[in-house]
Amino acid sequence: MSFFSDRLAVLRTGFTPTFWIANSLELFERLAFYGTKAVLAFYLANKVGLSDEASTITGWFTTLIFSLPVIAGVFVDRYGFKKTLMACFGIFSVGYFSIGLAGMEWGAFISDAIGKRTYVIIAILVTAMGGSLIKPCIVGTVAKTSTPESKPLGFSIYYTLVNLGGALGPLVALSIRENIGIEYVLIMSSITSAILFVCTFFFFNEIENTDENKRTFGRVFQDMVLVFKNFKFISFLFIFAIFWLIFWQIFFLLPFYADEVLAFKRFELLESLDALAVILLTVPMGALLKNWKPIYPMVIGFVVGSLSWFLVGVATTSTWVGIGVFLFGLADATQTPRFYDYVSSLAPSHQVGTFMGFAFLPVAIGAFAGGYLADWLRLTFIATNPAMMWYILSGIGVVGTICMLVHHFAYSKKD
Repeated sequence: MSFFSDRLAVLRTGFTPTFWIANSLELFERLAFYGTKAVLAFYLANKVGLSDEASTITGWFTTLIFSLPVIAGVFVDRYGFKKTLMACFGIFSVGYFSIGLAGMEWGAFISDAIGKRTYVIIAILVTAMGGSLIKPCIVGTVAKTSTPESKPLGFSIYYTLVNLGGALGPLVALSIRENIGIEYVLIMSSITSAILFVCTFFFFNEIENTDENKRTFGRVFQDMVLVFKNFKFISFLFIFAIFWLIFWQIFFLLPFYADEVLAFKRFELLESLDALAVILLTVPMGALLKNWKPIYPMVIGFVVGSLSWFLVGVATTSTWVGIGVFLFGLADATQTPRFYDYVSSLAPSHQVGTFMGFAFLPVAIGAFAGGYLADWLRLTFIATNPAMMWYILSGIGVVGTICMLVHHFAYSKKD
């Protein structure tokens, strides 16, 4: 009972009201983001007419979202949390609407005048650049509106709400796609972002940034040089990107497989299962493996992720594919919390903060490569040998597992 009473006490006294405002904004922003993510590749291929590179373009979008926060942190330091957050939601609203416009008859004259592909790429780039501002804003707010004792719980709440948005977003997208049309999923995200812009203006209280070493573009460039000169660290990030390469196929490849091979039109239900598994399993897996060295949960995550795609390849029903996706969520829940422990251990002791700023790099690299891979797999195998797509992904996961172990033991001996 004392454990739960202590937690309740932390919830009551450990956070400022702005903490709860920020996390509420994050929940609905993630709902809009993952609602769009759930249908974007499918939308670009089947509604906009960019079938040959739909996943590639979606990969570019995801890459920018997860690679630019390091630079975006400069804007937070210069203009403050509130203005940066409002800029994020404002750009998101315009960007989502612009992407949705490409699939509407009354918007065709604009996209056709520019060219569908060019128009979509511009809209995607604008949306992603605005969206990249969200990470440093919310994460920074969580850190600054929590007491030292409540900070671990604060980040747990943040991570849970991110995944709750990831689980609910595809379900909302499904309802809108079936009842109104797939292009209106983007409009839903645009309207949600506009509402969040207004809520930020009225309810988000600016946070004083007392950091002495505020970020500048010059410092960001210096940090990049420092990180990329550390081969031990950067090689690990590239290896770990393999996990994200196979993860992103939930959104880049699975919708096409469900629709064209399984004849399961409600692919968003399958996509939501990964986030659901993360919500349910992260805490139990963390407790079960808390005394293990970080490398081993990460390796288990690779193994389980590889096995999940092999199961999808073998399976011929949507039920078993859903089990495979849920299993991938188990892999995600097993390795993600320990990844940050491992990254901090690889960084030089006096530069941990700098190196941790690049922890999202594998997500971005995996999305970039994963988009190209998804288009190649779909165009090559989906009509002739669809199971091969998943066997190849499983094999890539096995290669990633081996590389992870080789990297760890090679450098552990040197250390």
